[in-house]
Amino acid sequence: MSEIDPDAEDREERARKLFAGPIAFLKSAPALQHLPSPSVPEIAFAGRSNVGKSSLLNALTNRNGLARTSVTPGRTQELNYFDVGNPLVFRLVDMPGYGFAKAPKDVVRKWRFLVNDYLRGRQVLKRTLVLIDSRHGIKDVDREVLEMLDVAAVSYRLVLTKTDKIKATNLAEVHAAVEAEARKHPAAHPEVIATSSEKGMGIAELRTAVLEAVES
Repeated sequence: MSEIDPDAEDREERARKLFAGPIAFLKSAPALQHLPSPSVPEIAFAGRSNVGKSSLLNALTNRNGLARTSVTPGRTQELNYFDVGNPLVFRLVDMPGYGFAKAPKDVVRKWRFLVNDYLRGRQVLKRTLVLIDSRHGIKDVDREVLEMLDVAAVSYRLVLTKTDKIKATNLAEVHAAVEAEARKHPAAHPEVIATSSEKGMGIAELRTAVLEAVES
């Protein structure tokens, strides 16, 4: 029988308490000069438009309206900051969604510049969580972002969303395929977390993973 890691158990409980405590929206940053001072660790969330990023952030923080879910995917073109803990422990950064088909080219270009500059130059960025819709798996546009993160040497981890929307056998296949993809990328964490915002699946694991990255 495998031994229980007391440090892991302790971190899971600390993560639960932290996300149950004070969390507040800080600001939206449309450009780098508007970023808050780099005083605490940051965990960023990236994903295709309509991947369920806002819903996952709301589930993670156990708050219904913390992150706004837009009826128009790709509308948010700013870095949205959330303070976690009082006193402040770390910040969550909601990055604008990518892969939106209806956005004008100049908006897409602006997204690339903002995100690329943030990823390359933010010393306090501990990890980026890249969300993948479990119904669709990894798309070419996701691979482009993974390569961007590899080049920027930013540690990232893939997170499956909407796992309640597909059959268990299909989920197992997608999970294996996404982990195989992760192993191809030098900056990727080898293990993939499967989540469901609606059912609460994987949320406790994700909270613990966030705290682990913050403390690394």
